[in-house]
Amino acid sequence: MTAQRRRAARILLLDGQDRILLFLGSDPATPGEAWWFTPGGGLEPGEDVREAAARELVEETGLRGADLGPLVAYGTVSFSFQGRRYEQDQWFHLARTTDTGLDHSGMGEEHAQLLAARWWTVEELRGTAETVYPVGLADFLERLLAEGPPVAPVRL
Repeated sequence: MTAQRRRAARILLLDGQDRILLFLGSDPATPGEAWWFTPGGGLEPGEDVREAAARELVEETGLRGADLGPLVAYGTVSFSFQGRRYEQDQWFHLARTTDTGLDHSGMGEEHAQLLAARWWTVEELRGTAETVYPVGLADFLERLLAEGPPVAPVRL
C-alpha cells in the first residue's frame, strides 16, 4: 500500500501554568487503541505552515486570543488511519494562552475521533503509561521551558 504524502502544522499550546494541551484520539479501524497528540492538522491549498497552525488552533480549541509563537520543531511520521497509510511532514509552533476553556464546535467531520482534551504537565507526561505523540515530547517540552525556543527548529 502506497502512503499518501501529507503536510501538517501542529501546535505546542501552553497555558499560564506551562501545561501542554493534548487531544486523545482513536482510529475506528483499530478498536481499543488510543493515543494523545498535539492540536493541528493538514495544510490546505495555498496555506503556509503558520497560517495552517493559526486556523487549526481556532478550529480545534476555539481559542482566538492565543499567542502563536515561533516554529520550534519539525519531523516526519508514518501512520495509518481508517485503513490508509500516511507519510506526514509536520512542523510544530509554540503557542501560549491564558484561556483554558475549550470550544470544539469548529471541528469538522475529520475530527470525529477526538475523545478527550487534557492539559498536561511535564511530570504527568513523564509518568503516563499512555501513548503520547510526538515521541519524546516530555523531554522536548522540559528543554523548551528551561531554555526557551531554539534558534532553529529541532527534529523530533
